[in-house]
Amino acid sequence: MRIAAVGDVHLGAESGGQLRPALRDLPERADVLLLAGDLTRHGTLDEAQVVATEFADLGVPVVAVLGNHDHHSDLEDDIAKLLTDHGITVLEGTAVTFDIDGQTLGVAGTKGFGGGFAGKCASIFGERLMREFAGHTVDLADSLGSALAELSTDMTVVLTHYSPVSDTLHGEPREIYPFLGSYLLGEVIDEHGAELALHGHAHAGAERGTTPGGTRVRNVAQPVIRAAYAVYELQPATL
Repeated sequence: MRIAAVGDVHLGAESGGQLRPALRDLPERADVLLLAGDLTRHGTLDEAQVVATEFADLGVPVVAVLGNHDHHSDLEDDIAKLLTDHGITVLEGTAVTFDIDGQTLGVAGTKGFGGGFAGKCASIFGERLMREFAGHTVDLADSLGSALAELSTDMTVVLTHYSPVSDTLHGEPREIYPFLGSYLLGEVIDEHGAELALHGHAHAGAERGTTPGGTRVRNVAQPVIRAAYAVYELQPATL
Protein backbone atom coordinates (compact mmCIF):
# COMPACT_ATOMS: atom_id res chain seq x y z
CA MET A 1 0.00 0.00 0.00
CA ARG A 2 1.26 3.44 -0.92
CA ILE A 3 0.26 6.23 1.46
CA ALA A 4 0.66 9.80 0.21
CA ALA A 5 0.53 12.47 2.88
CA VAL A 6 1.03 16.17 3.45
CA GLY A 7 0.08 18.69 6.09
CA ASP A 8 0.36 22.41 6.71
CA VAL A 9 -0.32 23.52 3.16
CA HIS A 10 -1.91 26.72 4.57
CA LEU A 11 -3.92 27.63 1.50
CA GLY A 12 -5.35 31.12 1.28
CA ALA A 13 -8.35 32.40 -0.61
CA GLU A 14 -6.04 33.33 -3.49
CA SER A 15 -4.26 29.94 -3.62
CA GLY A 16 -6.51 28.24 -6.16
CA GLY A 17 -4.55 26.05 -8.57
CA GLN A 18 -1.41 26.19 -6.43
CA LEU A 19 -1.24 22.47 -5.65
CA ARG A 20 -3.47 20.92 -8.29
CA PRO A 21 -0.78 20.52 -11.00
CA ALA A 22 1.48 18.57 -8.61
CA LEU A 23 -1.40 16.22 -7.75
CA ARG A 24 -2.22 15.14 -11.30
CA ASP A 25 -0.07 12.00 -11.17
CA LEU A 26 -1.21 11.01 -7.67
CA PRO A 27 -3.13 7.86 -8.72
CA GLU A 28 0.05 6.53 -10.34
CA ARG A 29 2.07 7.04 -7.18
CA ALA A 30 -0.28 6.34 -4.26
CA ASP A 31 -3.43 4.52 -3.20
CA VAL A 32 -4.71 7.16 -0.76
CA LEU A 33 -3.89 10.75 0.22
CA LEU A 34 -3.89 11.79 3.89
CA LEU A 35 -3.98 15.47 4.90
CA ALA A 36 -2.51 16.22 8.34
CA GLY A 37 -4.28 19.48 9.16
CA ASP A 38 -3.59 23.21 8.82
CA LEU A 39 -5.09 23.12 5.38
CA THR A 40 -6.09 26.80 5.61
CA ARG A 41 -4.36 29.91 6.90
CA HIS A 42 -7.08 31.35 9.12
CA GLY A 43 -9.88 28.81 9.06
CA THR A 44 -12.23 30.80 6.82
CA LEU A 45 -14.77 29.27 4.47
CA ASP A 46 -13.23 31.04 1.47
CA GLU A 47 -9.96 29.32 2.25
CA ALA A 48 -11.66 26.00 2.87
CA GLN A 49 -13.37 26.24 -0.51
CA VAL A 50 -9.94 26.48 -2.13
CA VAL A 51 -8.79 23.43 -0.14
CA ALA A 52 -11.87 21.48 -1.20
CA THR A 53 -11.34 22.35 -4.87
CA GLU A 54 -7.62 21.52 -4.79
CA PHE A 55 -8.08 18.09 -3.21
CA ALA A 56 -11.39 16.92 -4.67
CA ASP A 57 -11.65 14.29 -7.42
CA LEU A 58 -8.00 13.28 -7.44
CA GLY A 59 -8.64 9.66 -8.38
CA VAL A 60 -7.73 8.29 -4.93
CA PRO A 61 -9.52 8.55 -1.55
CA VAL A 62 -8.60 11.68 0.40
CA VAL A 63 -8.75 11.71 4.21
CA ALA A 64 -8.10 14.73 6.41
CA VAL A 65 -7.91 15.95 9.97
CA LEU A 66 -8.14 19.63 10.78
CA GLY A 67 -5.39 21.63 12.46
CA ASN A 68 -5.18 24.61 14.76
CA HIS A 69 -5.27 27.08 11.84
CA ASP A 70 -8.44 25.43 10.58
CA HIS A 71 -10.03 26.09 14.00
CA HIS A 72 -8.95 29.73 14.21
CA SER A 73 -12.25 31.25 13.02
CA ASP A 74 -14.39 28.78 15.01
CA LEU A 75 -15.80 27.38 11.75
CA GLU A 76 -14.33 23.90 12.04
CA ASP A 77 -17.71 22.17 11.71
CA ASP A 78 -18.54 24.18 8.59
CA ILE A 79 -15.13 23.48 7.12
CA ALA A 80 -15.49 19.76 7.79
CA LYS A 81 -18.89 19.74 6.09
CA LEU A 82 -17.58 21.64 3.09
CA LEU A 83 -14.72 19.20 2.64
CA THR A 84 -17.05 16.25 3.13
CA ASP A 85 -19.40 17.62 0.48
CA HIS A 86 -16.43 17.54 -1.92
CA GLY A 87 -15.75 13.86 -1.22
CA ILE A 88 -12.99 14.34 1.36
CA THR A 89 -13.33 12.24 4.52
CA VAL A 90 -12.72 14.33 7.64
CA LEU A 91 -11.84 12.45 10.82
CA GLU A 92 -12.11 13.60 14.43
CA GLY A 93 -12.01 10.70 16.85
CA THR A 94 -13.27 8.52 14.02
CA ALA A 95 -11.91 6.02 11.52
CA VAL A 96 -12.46 4.92 7.94
CA THR A 97 -11.63 1.70 6.09
CA PHE A 98 -10.59 1.22 2.47
CA ASP A 99 -10.18 -1.90 0.35
CA ILE A 100 -6.95 -1.62 -1.62
CA ASP A 101 -6.05 -4.46 -3.97
CA GLY A 102 -7.70 -7.04 -1.72
CA GLN A 103 -6.18 -5.70 1.51
CA THR A 104 -7.89 -3.42 4.00
CA LEU A 105 -6.46 -0.12 5.18
CA GLY A 106 -7.81 1.57 8.30
CA VAL A 107 -7.17 5.24 9.03
CA ALA A 108 -7.97 6.62 12.48
CA GLY A 109 -7.65 10.33 13.06
CA THR A 110 -7.92 13.29 15.38
CA LYS A 111 -6.53 16.81 15.46
CA GLY A 112 -4.84 15.99 18.73
CA PHE A 113 -3.54 18.73 20.98
CA GLY A 114 -0.55 19.88 23.01
CA GLY A 115 0.47 19.13 26.55
CA GLY A 116 4.02 17.88 26.23
CA PHE A 117 5.82 14.62 26.71
CA ALA A 118 6.51 12.17 29.50
CA GLY A 119 8.12 13.85 32.47
CA LYS A 120 7.61 17.32 31.03
CA CYS A 121 3.89 17.61 30.48
CA ALA A 122 0.82 19.50 31.59
CA SER A 123 -1.57 17.93 34.10
CA ILE A 124 -5.25 18.39 34.82
CA PHE A 125 -4.64 20.47 37.93
CA GLY A 126 -4.80 24.09 39.02
CA GLU A 127 -6.62 26.89 37.25
CA ARG A 128 -9.68 26.07 35.22
CA LEU A 129 -7.95 27.12 31.98
CA MET A 130 -5.03 24.78 32.70
CA ARG A 131 -7.39 21.92 33.51
CA GLU A 132 -9.25 22.57 30.26
CA PHE A 133 -5.99 22.69 28.27
CA ALA A 134 -4.69 19.39 29.63
CA GLY A 135 -8.14 17.80 29.60
CA HIS A 136 -8.65 18.56 25.92
CA THR A 137 -5.62 16.44 25.08
CA VAL A 138 -6.91 13.59 27.21
CA ASP A 139 -10.31 13.73 25.52
CA LEU A 140 -8.89 13.69 22.01
CA ALA A 141 -6.41 10.93 22.82
CA ASP A 142 -9.27 8.87 24.24
CA SER A 143 -11.33 9.46 21.11
CA LEU A 144 -8.41 8.31 18.96
CA GLY A 145 -8.19 5.16 21.06
CA SER A 146 -11.88 4.49 20.52
CA ALA A 147 -11.47 4.95 16.76
CA LEU A 148 -8.51 2.56 16.67
CA ALA A 149 -10.40 -0.01 18.73
CA GLU A 150 -13.11 -0.10 16.08
CA LEU A 151 -10.69 -1.03 13.31
CA SER A 152 -9.95 -4.58 12.26
CA THR A 153 -7.87 -4.10 9.14
CA ASP A 154 -4.76 -5.52 7.51
CA MET A 155 -2.93 -2.22 7.92
CA THR A 156 -3.62 0.75 10.17
CA VAL A 157 -2.47 4.36 9.87
CA VAL A 158 -2.98 7.07 12.48
CA LEU A 159 -3.48 10.61 11.22
CA THR A 160 -3.12 13.62 13.56
CA HIS A 161 -2.10 17.25 13.34
CA TYR A 162 -0.23 17.44 16.65
CA SER A 163 2.71 15.10 17.16
CA PRO A 164 2.53 11.90 19.23
CA VAL A 165 6.30 11.90 19.89
CA SER A 166 9.08 14.39 20.52
CA ASP A 167 11.43 12.78 17.95
CA THR A 168 9.87 14.64 15.05
CA LEU A 169 10.03 17.97 16.88
CA HIS A 170 13.83 18.13 16.83
CA GLY A 171 14.70 21.44 15.21
CA GLU A 172 11.90 23.29 16.95
CA PRO A 173 12.69 25.29 20.12
CA ARG A 174 12.33 22.93 23.06
CA GLU A 175 10.36 25.58 24.91
CA ILE A 176 7.41 25.10 22.52
CA TYR A 177 7.33 21.28 22.53
CA PRO A 178 4.29 21.30 24.89
CA PHE A 179 2.37 23.21 22.23
CA LEU A 180 3.35 20.87 19.39
CA GLY A 181 2.11 17.53 20.67
CA SER A 182 1.45 15.10 23.47
CA TYR A 183 2.82 11.75 24.58
CA LEU A 184 -0.76 10.65 25.26
CA LEU A 185 -1.31 10.28 21.51
CA GLY A 186 1.76 8.04 21.31
CA GLU A 187 0.54 5.92 24.22
CA VAL A 188 -2.79 5.33 22.47
CA ILE A 189 -1.03 4.37 19.25
CA ASP A 190 1.13 1.85 21.10
CA GLU A 191 -1.83 0.48 23.03
CA HIS A 192 -3.85 -0.31 19.92
CA GLY A 193 -1.12 -0.76 17.33
CA ALA A 194 -0.53 0.83 13.94
CA GLU A 195 1.91 0.47 11.10
CA LEU A 196 2.39 4.20 10.61
CA ALA A 197 1.52 7.48 12.34
CA LEU A 198 1.47 10.75 10.39
CA HIS A 199 1.29 14.31 11.73
CA GLY A 200 2.09 17.89 10.80
CA HIS A 201 2.27 21.15 12.81
CA ALA A 202 6.04 21.15 13.46
CA HIS A 203 7.31 23.19 10.51
CA ALA A 204 10.91 23.21 11.73
CA GLY A 205 10.89 19.63 13.01
CA ALA A 206 12.33 16.40 11.65
CA GLU A 207 10.55 13.96 9.37
CA ARG A 208 11.27 10.67 11.13
CA GLY A 209 10.48 9.37 14.58
CA THR A 210 9.24 6.33 16.46
CA THR A 211 6.82 5.77 19.33
CA PRO A 212 8.17 4.00 22.43
CA GLY A 213 6.41 0.87 21.17
CA GLY A 214 8.12 1.01 17.78
CA THR A 215 5.49 2.52 15.47
CA ARG A 216 6.96 4.61 12.67
CA VAL A 217 6.06 8.31 12.98
CA ARG A 218 6.46 10.75 10.11
CA ASN A 219 6.11 14.53 10.21
CA VAL A 220 4.54 15.42 6.87
CA ALA A 221 4.30 19.18 7.34
CA GLN A 222 5.02 20.61 3.90
CA PRO A 223 7.95 22.76 5.12
CA VAL A 224 9.55 19.51 6.35
CA ILE A 225 8.94 17.22 3.36
CA ARG A 226 9.44 20.11 0.89
CA ALA A 227 7.15 18.56 -1.69
CA ALA A 228 3.48 18.47 -2.65
CA TYR A 229 3.31 15.18 -0.71
CA ALA A 230 5.46 12.33 0.54
CA VAL A 231 4.75 8.67 -0.17
CA TYR A 232 5.23 5.88 2.38
CA GLU A 233 4.91 2.20 1.54
CA LEU A 234 3.29 -0.30 3.88
CA GLN A 235 3.76 -4.04 3.45
CA PRO A 236 1.03 -6.26 4.90
CA ALA A 237 2.40 -9.15 6.92
CA THR A 238 2.41 -12.48 5.13
CA LEU A 239 1.31 -15.62 6.98
